[in-house]
Amino acid sequence: MTPRILAINPGSTSTKIAVFTGEDADFVETIRHDATALAAFGHVMDQETYRKDLILAALSRHGLQTAGLDAVIGRGGLMRPIPGGVYAVNDAMIADLRSCAYGTHASNLGAILARDLAAEAGIPALIADPVVVDELGPLARYSGHPDISRRSIFHALNHKAVARLAATELGRPYEELRLVVAHLGGGVSVGAHELGRVVDVNNALDGDGPFSPERSGGLPAGALVDWCFAAGADEGEIRRRITGRGGFLAYLGTADGVEIDRRAAAGDDTAREVREAMAYQVAKEIGAMAAVLAGRVDAVVITGGLAYDRTLVELISRRVEFLARIVVHAGEDEMGALARAALRALDNPAAILRYPA
Repeated sequence: MTPRILAINPGSTSTKIAVFTGEDADFVETIRHDATALAAFGHVMDQETYRKDLILAALSRHGLQTAGLDAVIGRGGLMRPIPGGVYAVNDAMIADLRSCAYGTHASNLGAILARDLAAEAGIPALIADPVVVDELGPLARYSGHPDISRRSIFHALNHKAVARLAATELGRPYEELRLVVAHLGGGVSVGAHELGRVVDVNNALDGDGPFSPERSGGLPAGALVDWCFAAGADEGEIRRRITGRGGFLAYLGTADGVEIDRRAAAGDDTAREVREAMAYQVAKEIGAMAAVLAGRVDAVVITGGLAYDRTLVELISRRVEFLARIVVHAGEDEMGALARAALRALDNPAAILRYPA
């Protein structure tokens, strides 16, 4: 019988849920959370029961119960660095997520809600490829100063999912390929995938790598120091310039790729040049990751929401197509990626990983 999977992806103001029968979605729904309701909770982790009840109500509206499911998989949150793969939710994982010792985000509720709902039906509770996936090689951890090590924080779920899709197109297992994957969204992450592991990738959370719609990317170090020690400098404001108010937003006053495309098409030379500069930086990062793989690249994979922008993809592709075949998977199908991960785990339970105690 084809397995039925519930996927859960909690965000700051919503919870996305989907039920899949095999790889086919029975339904996908975004449960919006009223700001007043969320304000009643002192901490995001206090929202567990509130969100669980809303998920159960949504399942009921679709004529479903947890008893009819084969597994529940949640979006992995901020926890200790771990290799990629599918993990069974265990007590150690729950403890780290509840404590928010590695960071506070609504995604921390993903594994917790998965276990709550799976426990009612006596079925597996899983997560897959959280943002903290860390498979960096030892050389990739060097920053240039021993006080600072490079960290692996990136769009791991989508990276791994589209890498597997590309592997299917290439007719070879993901674990036998060398790929460069570029995720283009609100943040940009470009990773070197070598034989199933992401051995190098820019830190997309803290602003490393190319600039993006909202992030400033890797700024010149000296100028960044000047920012930090300028009269009246504020740490929070500087962080916002780097991770929330940089990139397209800083240059053009908008982070909307569609709006920027419209401006460029209408003859706005600044919009055209800023978009081209982002493509230039992404292409440079792809080239850097190709060097990590010693030039042995089976494909360059371009993904994320901005991959719908054909002009942007073309600007990148023309600079890197000499490296390898270009494969484009626009968008970020997080729910489908979670479901496919759960299906792989159910098909091969021995491959399910254990989160370290």
